[in-house]
Amino acid sequence: MKDNLQIHPQQKDEITLKELILKGSEWFRYLKSKWLIIGVVSLLGAALGFWYATKQRPIYTASLSFALEEEGAGASAAMGLASQLGIDIGGTSSGGAFKGANVLEIFKSRLMIQKALLEPVSLENNKQSLAELYIEANEWRKAWKKKANLRKLEFPVHASQLTRTQDSILGLIYEKLIKSELTVGQKDKKNSIINVDVKSKDELFAKQFTETLAVIVSDFYVETKSKKAKQNLAILERQRDSIRVALNSSLTGVAVSNDEVFGLNPALNVRRVPGIKKEVDVQANTAILTELVKQTELARINVRKETPLIQVIDKPILPLKKEKLGKIKGLLIGGFFAAFLVTGVLVSRKVLKGIMN
Repeated sequence: MKDNLQIHPQQKDEITLKELILKGSEWFRYLKSKWLIIGVVSLLGAALGFWYATKQRPIYTASLSFALEEEGAGASAAMGLASQLGIDIGGTSSGGAFKGANVLEIFKSRLMIQKALLEPVSLENNKQSLAELYIEANEWRKAWKKKANLRKLEFPVHASQLTRTQDSILGLIYEKLIKSELTVGQKDKKNSIINVDVKSKDELFAKQFTETLAVIVSDFYVETKSKKAKQNLAILERQRDSIRVALNSSLTGVAVSNDEVFGLNPALNVRRVPGIKKEVDVQANTAILTELVKQTELARINVRKETPLIQVIDKPILPLKKEKLGKIKGLLIGGFFAAFLVTGVLVSRKVLKGIMN
């Protein structure tokens, strides 16, 4: 008996090109039937984009670049001269956590930024802190009028004692700066040129804050890098001065002893002992002073070696570069996004209606 084999037609899961074209035509006719809604919404979006471009405040960008040199040419020459004389003054830097690359992170630290925000800026013959200028530029005080604890809040120049509220507001400014307004980096990893960019709605703040932050970080970095070497130099100078005073005292004592034993009977040698002791002190202090003078000069060379050179290359110059959305561009972008949004809503609505049916 032959098995009756039933051959079932294979179901087609793939969409043919013809079906795709028909489906596209159907959607096109549907959207065309909604042209009035799409047109009205697009015009509203274009009008909104035009209005936003008109009201938007420009964003100013202040740029500063500087070169960081860890060891100056003068220090290198002094090291070479010392090496020729057979003197080793050490070739390792005391950088530790403050090596050249980490200066980028120092720029972003809250300590440095907060110090810069409390520095003064002259505005219409009045001095106020950069923090006050930042608050005015971002119109924060309008939102503070209804808050009693913020209405009269001020940030005086070089404020040493901050309240909890002041510290909190400075923290908000810091977070906003770090998140989107302050950029520090190297455009080319092959050189040591560092670029600092600050964006702000206030042109004066962008320029002043960039320059102030660069000065504060530069002073902090130089002071920290050379701190140990300067402390060592100060100790050696105090020791040198102390030994010099002792040597002068010994020399005076030798002279007094010689006067006392002048013409003394050679048989009375006991009277000569104090003078001999003073002469020994003079010889010892002379040797110590000679070594301390040498060590002090080497310490001075080391201070120059450990003091980095930060040379500003470009400073922000008014007028600053500004970014602002053009009116035509705002109109086109607003119209496009409005049309895209309403089309998406209409398509989603039709799909959901088809599923429900």
